[in-house]
Amino acid sequence: MTTAVPGLDIDRLSGWLSQQGLGSGAPLEATVIAGGKSNLTYVLSDGTDEWIVRRPPLGHVLATAHDMGREYRVLTALRDTAVPVPRTYAFCADVEVVGAPFYVMERCAGTPYRNASELESLGVETTRVISTRLVDTLADLHGVDPEAVGLGDFGRAQGYLARQVSRWKKQLDASHSRDLPAADELYARLAGDIPEESGAAIVHGDYRLDNVLFEGERMTAVLDWEMATLGDPLADLAVMLTYHRLGALPGGATTSDVPTAPGFLTEREVIERYAERSGRDMTRFGFYLGLSAFKLAAILEGIHYRHIHGQTVGEGFDKVGDSIHPLLDAGLDAMKENH
Repeated sequence: MTTAVPGLDIDRLSGWLSQQGLGSGAPLEATVIAGGKSNLTYVLSDGTDEWIVRRPPLGHVLATAHDMGREYRVLTALRDTAVPVPRTYAFCADVEVVGAPFYVMERCAGTPYRNASELESLGVETTRVISTRLVDTLADLHGVDPEAVGLGDFGRAQGYLARQVSRWKKQLDASHSRDLPAADELYARLAGDIPEESGAAIVHGDYRLDNVLFEGERMTAVLDWEMATLGDPLADLAVMLTYHRLGALPGGATTSDVPTAPGFLTEREVIERYAERSGRDMTRFGFYLGLSAFKLAAILEGIHYRHIHGQTVGEGFDKVGDSIHPLLDAGLDAMKENH
C-alpha cells in the first residue's frame, strides 16, 4: 500500500523510478520535509533505500522561479568541486508523472541548523567553526570557474544586478495582494543607483545556514539551488547577511536566529572573512544589502500570497506576511547608510 502526500502521485512515481533503475519495486512511502516554504521537498523510501524528491510548489508559481531542470543541472555540475552537494540521480520534465517537473537526489546526512539554541548546545568553538565554514564555502563556490564545470551558459553575468532589480519587482507584482509603499521606495532607490558589478560567478541565490547540512563540524551538503545562476557573487553574501539581520528584527521570528548564538561570526567578521578569502571589493556593499532585502521581501510576499489562497503545504506560514515590513525598512536603511 502506498502513502499519499500532497504534490506526488506515488503510483506513477514508482513506475517512473523503476524505469530509471532506482528502487527495489517495493511500495513507496513519502514524507514532506517540514520547513520548505518554496519548492516542495520529500523524503522517499522503499523500505531499503531513501532519496530526496524536489518539485515546484502547488498553485501560484512564477514560471521562471521554480525551474527544476536548472537546479538539477547545477547540482550535477558541482559534484566534483570543493562545494559539497548531494549526488543527483534523475530528472523528469514530464508533468504527467507527478503534476510538475521534478528530480531525485541523494539524501545526505547532517542537520540544517535553524535556531540559536541548536548551536548553543554544540558549544562556542563548534559554532565558530560552523559559521566560518559557512562563509568559506560561499567564497569557494564563487571561486569555481563556470566554464570548467560546464556552466558557462548557465546565465548572463553581465547586467545581473539590473536584471535582479527588475526580476524581483515583477515577482512582487505577480504576488500582489496589498500595497507595500516601502517596497516601492526601495525599488526606486535600487533602480536608480545600480553599481558596477564585482565580477561573475556561480551564485546560489538563497545561501544561509539552514540551507546547508552539517555533521559535527563538517559541512556535508549545500541544498536548495532553485535560484542559482551566473551573476554578481556579492549578492549571495548580502542575502545570507540579510537573513541574519531579519532574524534579529522585530517580527523576524519566521526566519533563523542562528547568528545570535555565542561563537557565531559577527556581521563584520563575516564580511572580513569573505573579503579576505575572495579578494573582492566591498565598497558598495550597501546596495547589495538593499537588493537582498527587496528580493527576500518578494519571495516572502509570494509565500504570503500562496498562504492566503490556501496553496501552502505544512505549518508556519501565517506570520510570513508580517516579517516583510521590517525587512523592507532594513533594506532602505542599508541603502541610505552605505550610499
